Amino acid sequence: MSTTSVSMTDQKRKAEKFRALHVSGKPLVLFNIWDVGSAKAVAAAGGKAIATSSWSVANANGFADGEKIPLSLAIENLRRVVSTIDLPITIDLESGYGDVPEAVGESIARAIEAGAVGCNLEDSFPANGKLREAADQCERIRSCRRKAEAAGIDFFLNVRTDVFFQRPAAEDDETLLAETIARARAYAEAGADGIFVPGLVDFKLTARLTEESPLPVNIMVGEAAPPVRLLAEHGVARISHGPQPYLLAMNALAEAARAATAS
Repeated sequence: MSTTSVSMTDQKRKAEKFRALHVSGKPLVLFNIWDVGSAKAVAAAGGKAIATSSWSVANANGFADGEKIPLSLAIENLRRVVSTIDLPITIDLESGYGDVPEAVGESIARAIEAGAVGCNLEDSFPANGKLREAADQCERIRSCRRKAEAAGIDFFLNVRTDVFFQRPAAEDDETLLAETIARARAYAEAGADGIFVPGLVDFKLTARLTEESPLPVNIMVGEAAPPVRLLAEHGVARISHGPQPYLLAMNALAEAARAATAS
């Protein structure tokens, strides 16, 4: 068997393992990373899978978030992590680096070729954070699914909806929830595997979403994260930490540097 076929077999195995980790009420906890060093730390701490944070990867390399970091650099960073860490790895591809569905599909193909078994794909425009039309996002999802099927990988397409980023958290309401559920249903039909809803902090709305969504629900937690148990009780299947791990690491480094220079 060739090296390539062994690598593909291993990638397929990791893809199956990663998909199986998404269980409502028993969430997969992802402490997001930005490079090989941070990935090693999370793996050594018992992480079951590795997930990049686009914000963290960009900032670690001197770029702002919002697809400012070149896709080639993000993919090369992914490739280095994949070559070092023997865990399923999913990449945050923001809005997919493409104005048209075909270009987004090519981005997913590059991530698969580099060894990823899943990705996040946002439904907002990177330039201003405004929502795309759901029908347009569905076309982008279908393009990604076609590329994954062509590669023969059970790729986990975690579609992020920014509905709850359109208003302050204090204004979370039934209207936003209804829009999120409608998008989850449309995205599922188009080929999505999970729905990522950052900005949703109301537990009652979270429970409603997990009950009505056809897709496993991914919630992002902040610095004051609620217990995993509490999110599990509300039916969450995946918990992300986004840029918080990077911010924690940089704050610790800054404090250590201040102490060193003050002595």
